[in-house]
Amino acid sequence: MSSAASTRVTVVPPAPVLSFSPVVLPVPGRPVDMQVRVTAPLNGTDLPVILLSHGHGFSNNLSSLNGYGPLANLWAALGFVVVQPTHLSSATLRHALADTPTEPMSWRSRAEDMTHILDRLDTIENTVPQLAGRVDHGSVAVAGHSLGGFTAALLLGARVTYPDTGEEVNLVEPRIGQGVLLAAPGRGGDALTGPMVDRIPVLRSIDFSTMATPALVVAGDKDDPRHFTDMGADWYADPYRLSPGPKTLLTLFGAEHGLGGVAGYDADETTDESPERVAALGRLSAAYLRSRFRPGDDAWQEAQDALTGGPEGFGRVESK
Repeated sequence: MSSAASTRVTVVPPAPVLSFSPVVLPVPGRPVDMQVRVTAPLNGTDLPVILLSHGHGFSNNLSSLNGYGPLANLWAALGFVVVQPTHLSSATLRHALADTPTEPMSWRSRAEDMTHILDRLDTIENTVPQLAGRVDHGSVAVAGHSLGGFTAALLLGARVTYPDTGEEVNLVEPRIGQGVLLAAPGRGGDALTGPMVDRIPVLRSIDFSTMATPALVVAGDKDDPRHFTDMGADWYADPYRLSPGPKTLLTLFGAEHGLGGVAGYDADETTDESPERVAALGRLSAAYLRSRFRPGDDAWQEAQDALTGGPEGFGRVESK
């Protein structure tokens, strides 16, 4: 990354954040209590909320409330409260749930986790030291990376159908006003030719035509989805192209599935590590959400001008 591009990212001043975990939430019928991490700015009020859904991956702790520090800390420093649950698909729960039947990759319970969090947002706010009275409960977004992007898509209105029964599943959460899909899966059907598809068969039926909630879809132009499809990196733009507006697509130049390293600091499974890219993504996504939650805020346009313009830009943006 050029020094000029790096300078443009670091103009965001650092801000102190606090991180508190675990907040333990008993959920009736859930085989283990839900545990969440909350990361928030030390100062400020009327703070919007981002519910962050982790991916799957190979590491034990990235797929839990202990992952995604690079994004959670950036978003908190930029004025958001970030709430991260450990989903039942987490590698950290592998032994605890060894004899418990669950959906493949716990795909349905992942979305339901976020609804439970919203039901208990008051409890979470009052449990975290120094956070009570500072949260804007009317400004809630969901974000997710990879499998977490699929979770976010369901909460934003995308639907799937059980292959055995034909039952259509609608998990849209009306309290969520915006979304950020990070390297989220694309279309199903005949496009899915890779070996991973059988592990999550509902991916074959995903329907983005009902995903009406506004969202920023982020895709890396070097992301390789061959374990799902032979469509190439363009597959990850499907949630933008196949859903109704308003939607925005951010294509990150040179980014692979880790988008520079969003899941963890210095993680071996990040094949395209770039702190500058992660910083740019954090700033752009935060600016997108802030401008939509706060009409008249120019953060999104300013971030685009700084980070996507000219030959050294980190990516390109299109909207509908």
